[in-house]
Amino acid sequence: MRAYQILPGDGIDGLQCVDFPHRELGNGEVRIRVHAVSLNYRDLMVASGNYLVTVDDPIIPCSDGAGEVVATGPGVTRVQPGDRVAASFFPYWQDGPTAPDKVRHALGGDVDGMLAEEVVLDEDALVKIPDAMSFVDAATLPCAGVTAWNAIFESSNAVRPGDTVLLLGTGGVSILGLQLARAAGLNAIITSSSDTKLQRAKELGARHVINYRTTPEWQEEVLRATDGAGAQVVLEVGGQGTVNRSIASTAMGGSIAIIGGVSGFGGEVNPATLLATAKRLVGVYVGSRAMLEKVVRFAEATGLQPVVDRVFTFDQAREAYRHMESGSHFGKVVITVT
Repeated sequence: MRAYQILPGDGIDGLQCVDFPHRELGNGEVRIRVHAVSLNYRDLMVASGNYLVTVDDPIIPCSDGAGEVVATGPGVTRVQPGDRVAASFFPYWQDGPTAPDKVRHALGGDVDGMLAEEVVLDEDALVKIPDAMSFVDAATLPCAGVTAWNAIFESSNAVRPGDTVLLLGTGGVSILGLQLARAAGLNAIITSSSDTKLQRAKELGARHVINYRTTPEWQEEVLRATDGAGAQVVLEVGGQGTVNRSIASTAMGGSIAIIGGVSGFGGEVNPATLLATAKRLVGVYVGSRAMLEKVVRFAEATGLQPVVDRVFTFDQAREAYRHMESGSHFGKVVITVT
């Protein structure tokens, strides 16, 4: 069985394809033949050694993958051979609010992930996917899809059709957030430095688009586009370079979901700007298996098909990482495995 390994900090060139022996399945364990894996910005952070947690030994990277159950160990009841499944980002967070014991491990972060021909996971980490959903589409959902879902529908104040969601950039979380928002009857505003990408976002249903290079004070444009009200939910992925503009873009009583820090973490937030307008800063750290199940059901019910920028083969894993690193992608970058 082939799998990629990387020692965090070794960079993209540190990705190495190695052969692993099969091992016997333990109680509750499931062997999955992986068919597709998607990349997240987090995978670049692991490669560079800048992720929130680190390890001293090489790991199999990537949290997001989908495939077919080929064997089950003793005591497995949730799945059986032949089932089509996706893996949850946090193997131990099945449902309910987050807690330290639920997020103690994350696939491809401090434990082995999905960039392999086969993986062994506990049955509780798996979600069945419908026959009509491709493995490529399913592989885009565990991190980016769940993060966007959590930010918009779980961690925010209750949103209603007609409310506005602000999305920063056109990476995986933002584009899936745009698709989820539109399918739920929400208005979406999205930013980018590329007019070409903004046009594609409009074709996906964005109500308003803003080029943040030509409109550096883009928070003012958000307020103008919402008649001064602001967005009920903001998916904040920029970090210290954007967080204060995101707060200024948010409606009274709205939520700013802190998801990532592309420009780094830090910067100063004045608590008075939150207090006077009852705005909420909410940290969103992906989500539970139950949230992944909701995303899968929602996608099936609405016909939502995640935007996939480009698909690479298993042997092109380094090229896939470099394409992700370039920032030229729109939506998700996927690697097909078997």
